[in-house]
Amino acid sequence: MAVTDRTIFLSDIHLGTRGCQAALLADFLERHECDTLYLVGDIFDGWRLRRGWHWPPDHNKVVELLLEKSRKGTRVVFIPGNHDEVMRGYFGMHFGGIEVVPHADFISAKGERFLVTHGDEFDAVVANAKWLAHLGDRAYAMLIWLNPRINAVRRLWSPRYWSLSKWAKHQVKHAVNFISKYEDVLSEDARQRGYDGVICGHIHHAALRTIGDIRYVNTGDWVESCTAIVESQDGDLRLVDWEARRNRHRLVQRRARRANAPRRQTPQTEQI
Repeated sequence: MAVTDRTIFLSDIHLGTRGCQAALLADFLERHECDTLYLVGDIFDGWRLRRGWHWPPDHNKVVELLLEKSRKGTRVVFIPGNHDEVMRGYFGMHFGGIEVVPHADFISAKGERFLVTHGDEFDAVVANAKWLAHLGDRAYAMLIWLNPRINAVRRLWSPRYWSLSKWAKHQVKHAVNFISKYEDVLSEDARQRGYDGVICGHIHHAALRTIGDIRYVNTGDWVESCTAIVESQDGDLRLVDWEARRNRHRLVQRRARRANAPRRQTPQTEQI
């Protein structure tokens, strides 16, 4: 049965790439309904699609589910990011009922006002050295390509998905410093504009915390983390790790099946 929330925020799905966890996202969308759905950038990956077409059926299913939600009355707002920047030429237009806007003002049920933006404009590399961003994207794609191959071996002892790209990012001091600086810059920009918080994506690092007097919210991604930000009807924001939740559910199901399975009868030794 689908859960009905007030608002859902998704970003960095990267449809059109081999690393996109489209099947998990489709499962999430089928189980969650909302009044408003914000797509906070990099929903599809134009950079990668220009280098080679990859669009399997589960990627199509995600698009169909988004359009279906719009048809059934969910307000769907699309804020393009740097990977789907081609859509920045269509601000103010609607596609299948989906609005395309540069950024959005979101007011929670508690009256808090948030700036909703993909966030790439606060990334100096993307803004000032696009060639370097493309080079980094290729290196990142290689790590994503390696992920399923490593996990195929890891499944011999653990069912949980492990991300090489996420691990590498957290081992590199400069990457950790970049994430911290990015969060601080966005929070300061939101404060100066008079917002109570900022909701963004871009760096594939989910977060829900307070920086000074500003609520910093990052939706994460559907390549490494499979996370979303969800607002309940009473205005509470929560970070949902869908992969972890589904893994826990599968583990509970396996344990229940084992507990209910008929026990084998041990053959009795014939007495002589």
